[in-house]
Order: sequence, then C-alpha cells, then structure tokens
Amino acid sequence: MSEITTVTIFRYRGLRAKAWIFTQMGLMPGFPFSSPLARTDGLRFGRLLGSGAGNGFGLQPNLGVYAFVGHWRDRAAVDTFFASHPWWLANARRTAEQATFYLAATMTHGEWGGQQPFLPQPEKHDPSAPVAVITRATIRPRKLVDFWRYVPRTSASVYEHPARKLSIGVGEYPVFMQATFSIWTSGKAMRDFAYKSEHHAEVVRLTRVRNWYREEMFTRFRILECTGSWGGAAAGAFLS
Repeated sequence: MSEITTVTIFRYRGLRAKAWIFTQMGLMPGFPFSSPLARTDGLRFGRLLGSGAGNGFGLQPNLGVYAFVGHWRDRAAVDTFFASHPWWLANARRTAEQATFYLAATMTHGEWGGQQPFLPQPEKHDPSAPVAVITRATIRPRKLVDFWRYVPRTSASVYEHPARKLSIGVGEYPVFMQATFSIWTSGKAMRDFAYKSEHHAEVVRLTRVRNWYREEMFTRFRILECTGSWGGAAAGAFLS
C-alpha cells in the first residue's frame, strides 16, 4: 500500500469558530505527546497551519483560513481519521467550507522541521498533468526584513499567472515560518513560472545570494482526488 499526503484547507466564519481554531494552533506544532492528534493511527507527519491576509502571503493573520497537512501510512488510515477521529469531527462542525486534496509525492528535496516527511512514489512524473506543490521555509531572523520586501510582488505574480489554479500561503508561525500550497495546470507550467517569470526567478536567485533560509523544502505531487469546495467552487474544478 502506498503512502499518501493530504492537504485540507478550511474556512471559518463567526467569532466562536475562529476563536476555537486559533486555540488549536497552540496545541499541535509538531504534534507533541499532549496534542489531540498524538498517536493517531497511520499519521506519520502532520501540521496545522495558519494563513496570512489577502491570498495568504500577508503579514497580518487571516483568522478565518487554516490548513492541515498530513502524511499517512496509506489511504485506509486517512479514511478512518476523516470518518471517526474526535478532533477532526469537532473541527468539521465549525467550518463554513473545506476542501481536501489527496496527493502522491513524485519529487522532494529539503527538510521540514528536520524531517523529510513526504516519500516519493515510484510512478513516473507526467509533466503535462496537473500538479500540486508544497514549499516550506524557515527564514533566518536577521533576514526577515529583506525577505518580506519581496513577498508582495512575488505572491501577486503567482496569483495572476494563468497556469495557477489555486495558491495559498500558510505557516506554523507568523512571519518566519512560511509554507505555500499551490495547484498548477501542469508540471511544465509550474517550472516555467518558477524559473522564467521575472519576479519569481529573481527571488530564487536572491534566496541563494542572500541566504534567507535556515531550512527549506520543495515537494511536487501527483493529484489523486479532490473533495469538498473552496471559494464556492467544487475542489475538482481546480484540475480543469
């Protein structure tokens, strides 16, 4: 049985729902022993992530949007968790909208919290098929001001790119731990944006020159299935 990754994005409305999920952030970084998800069967890596303002890349928090990233032993463990875990069901009752993306890693490099959580699958990558990407970085504290000078322009260029179907900025902690989740029409289109678009190519170059990151990770995924909705559209619409 193949390992599988899930990314679920949640939207909350109302003060009580937003206050509840905000308190959960403090319970789960790295899923220590006291976490509600500690010892969850089949969960090999997981993070509950907050989001920034706008498209997720702003310095101000967005208290209505969060994400959960999980890497699992197999699909059966995912299905059992979503169907019966008390924390997941309590969260689902409070969400106004959510979408889940089931993913298989095809390439990864770097680390997340000192781990390499996503195990690439042996299937050959199809550069013409839709792909999902997770990036994550820990920014060196002394580099924060320099790094954040470039974020608004770069995130705007992602948001406006025709091959981008979905993108959201998330993170474990504001400002210095940043992650992104994005879906693209194809692996080729994603690579063209990363290395040929003016703003993003410049950021890639500056990342190396200015040594912004203490830790970084990039993982590309094949998209297996989408459920739920986001922004009023069925999750599957992001693949068309």
